[in-house]
Amino acid sequence: MLTFYNPYALGAISTIGGFLFGSDISSVSAFLAVDSYLDYFGHPDDITQGGITAAMPAGAFIGANIGGYVSDRLGRKKSLLVSIVFWIVGCILACAAQDVAMLVVGRIVKGVTVGWTSGQVPAYLAEQSPKAIRGRLVGLQQLSITLGILVMFYISYGCSFIAGTTSFRLAWGLQLVPGVLFAFGLLFLPESIRWLGTKGRWEEAEYIMARIHGMEVNDPYIQAEIAELKEAVRIEETMKKFGFLDLFRPQLLTRTFCAVGAQVWSQLQGVNVMMYYIVYVFQMAGLTGNTNLTSSSIQYVINFVMTIPAILWVDNWGRRPTLLIGALLMAGWMFATSGLLATYGHYVDGIDDNPDIRWTISGAPSKGVIACSFLFVATYAVTWAPLSWVYISEIMPLPARAAGAGLATSTNWIMNFALSFFVPPAFRNIQWKTYIIFAVFCLASFLHVFFFFHETKGRSLEEISAIFESGKRPFLPSHKLHHKVVHSDSELSHEPKEIMEKDQHETDHIAHK
Repeated sequence: MLTFYNPYALGAISTIGGFLFGSDISSVSAFLAVDSYLDYFGHPDDITQGGITAAMPAGAFIGANIGGYVSDRLGRKKSLLVSIVFWIVGCILACAAQDVAMLVVGRIVKGVTVGWTSGQVPAYLAEQSPKAIRGRLVGLQQLSITLGILVMFYISYGCSFIAGTTSFRLAWGLQLVPGVLFAFGLLFLPESIRWLGTKGRWEEAEYIMARIHGMEVNDPYIQAEIAELKEAVRIEETMKKFGFLDLFRPQLLTRTFCAVGAQVWSQLQGVNVMMYYIVYVFQMAGLTGNTNLTSSSIQYVINFVMTIPAILWVDNWGRRPTLLIGALLMAGWMFATSGLLATYGHYVDGIDDNPDIRWTISGAPSKGVIACSFLFVATYAVTWAPLSWVYISEIMPLPARAAGAGLATSTNWIMNFALSFFVPPAFRNIQWKTYIIFAVFCLASFLHVFFFFHETKGRSLEEISAIFESGKRPFLPSHKLHHKVVHSDSELSHEPKEIMEKDQHETDHIAHK
């Protein structure tokens, strides 16, 4: 069968899973103020709408935990193929929904696929990618998510002009298309090199690695990479069989803490407000009807466009500085928004028959709120949005990679689920103070990264494991940290010079290609 080995082809096809994720985020938000949706589902109150929105992350929590287990047994590729079954069934249920309960069930089933792919696609790409461009390829996941959000919002916006229930049924039915394309594309992808290695299928692993790097199997670089992977697998096989609780043993605890933190903070920083409930935010700022929906769509355009520079230069910027700067800037936009609303806004009983909006602002300050919303999304898109996926795919050792990615993404979905319920009542009860809560979370994420997140740029997955196990502090001055890293690499790999030569060889080869 025809198989694609080009690294960018692997990224483009596998990250269609991210497109599914993004399309489901905006598949409901565009209808929050559309009469056909509101009338058919009985004008859902804040709890009911929160339940509809939260149904997808609830299913994603289940999928994230199932995905790692299946992936370790069937392989990354077959696991992703299995996940598509849930997407197809969920799309059919949502499209044919007769009431809120059926819609919720459909979104839960679709969510299983979203959680499954959000954990396993980055793991698959990290295991296939040349280290020099690993961040870029894994970051394609976030670019695909933003594209899914953008495309689905405009499809839903266009469908909103159709009379009756056809408006939302057509939009939700069209979600079947990328699901089918994803399944078809997966048929042409090779299995994970590192997963094949754990199953003793080294000839296949060597062949696939050589094809991905555009080299011969007997090339010294390929043989050195395979030898390094074999040694990692040998060491891991001498250990006891890996179980879920092993993620919390001392050797892995810091990495588990960082992987979970990367995903949890990416939700607690406030992106839910800006994505799921952006229509509410702009209602608060005085926008209504089509003006509101059009302005909301700008948010999704910014989200997509600003992800592109992150993908292009993530392997140049480094993980730590990008996350640290992003956390501080987002805290600033949140504090600015809360200050504008508190100073220039006032309480109201509701806006456009929406009882969840109890605060409004007008004039020039309202434009400031809209600007801060745009700037927040731009900052998130270029920093935490892609890096939260890249980082969790890099820091776990081979036997823990699928389970670790599953745990991290499942916590993402738990927070996503909780915040879907939290935001409407928060707007209703504490109004502008909602933004202060998210600003504080942004500052907390800064502290977590500063004290615990190691830089992983340009290192092999095996080297990253050595760095975390060395006990070094990531916030040491760079010259001291460099001294310790070299010393630790020498102790753990016994081949620091060879590793540096391999890295340079790979970088030069990819640049030449």
